[in-house]
Amino acid sequence: MFDIGFSELFVIAIVALIVLGPERLPKAARFTGLWVRRARAQWYSVKSELENELADDELKRSLQDTRDQLQGQMRHARDRLRQEADALQGSLAMPPPPVASSSDPTPASPQSTASPVDPVASLPASLTASDNSTATQDGHERR
Repeated sequence: MFDIGFSELFVIAIVALIVLGPERLPKAARFTGLWVRRARAQWYSVKSELENELADDELKRSLQDTRDQLQGQMRHARDRLRQEADALQGSLAMPPPPVASSSDPTPASPQSTASPVDPVASLPASLTASDNSTATQDGHERR
């Protein structure tokens, strides 16, 4: 801060000894030391306060940037979601494809024109027997 070397300090001490004398020099040195300590404490206080304010401003700026970024991402996601919802609603609102009606001349399937089949007639004879025997899946009778 100050460019004072040892030789300048020595000259100041000799002048102070001559001007103040040996009796008042210790009190003056204590008084000067007290003021120097107070000045340094004040300087460090101002310096730390300024550093804290700068750190607070930087933190606020960082939080603001992060909030803006998140809001932009949320806005983008909301827009995409709306587009997807609109597309989904549009696909649901479309009329279904036409279904063939009975008045349309479509070829009939062979099952629809066949005569109804008698379910009992198609069973094997062992199952239709009226005795108490029952057939298993492999065709053997069980009593």
